[in-house]
Amino acid sequence: MDFKEFITIVPDYPKEGIRFKDITTLMDNGEAYKKAIDEMALFAKDKNIDLVVGPEARGFVVGCPIAYSLGVGFAPVRKAGKLPREVIKVEYGLEYGKDTLTMHKDAIKPGQRVLIADDLLATGGTIEATIKMVEELGGIVAGIAFMIELNYLDGRQKLSKYEIFSLTQYS
Repeated sequence: MDFKEFITIVPDYPKEGIRFKDITTLMDNGEAYKKAIDEMALFAKDKNIDLVVGPEARGFVVGCPIAYSLGVGFAPVRKAGKLPREVIKVEYGLEYGKDTLTMHKDAIKPGQRVLIADDLLATGGTIEATIKMVEELGGIVAGIAFMIELNYLDGRQKLSKYEIFSLTQYS
C-alpha cells in the first residue's frame, strides 16, 4: 500500500516554509490505518518487546494500537506538567523550537525491551529525548517505528545506533 496516498500535506503549518505531514487522513481510513499499524507491529514482532513507548500526542495514536497488537503495555511520554506522578524529564530540540518531555519514573522496569513508536521522524530530537528517558530507567530500546520519515532532516543519523523502521519516506 502506498501510504503517501493517505497523508495530507499542509503547507506553511505550523509556520511558513514547513510542509506538515498530516496523518489524520490516514487514520480516518480504516483499511489504511489498520495496514499501517499491522506493518509497524510486524517490524516489532520478533524483537521480544515488553512495552511500547510513544511521545504525545501522535505517538499515542500510533503506539497504543501497536501495543495492543503485540499484547504488551504502553507508556506515554508527555510534555512537562501533564503526568500526575513522579517523573523524569529531558529537554529536547524541535525542528522549530525547544520543549521538555517527561515520563513516569516507574514506567519502565530495568531490562524491559522497548519499542518506541511515533508518527514522524524529522530531526530526531523528540525520539532522542525519549530514548534518554527509556535508557535512564533501565529499558533497552529494541527498535523504533515511524509512519513517516523526512529523509532531508537527517534524523536517522542522530539515531543510528538503533534499528529504525518507517512506513514511508519523503526526500
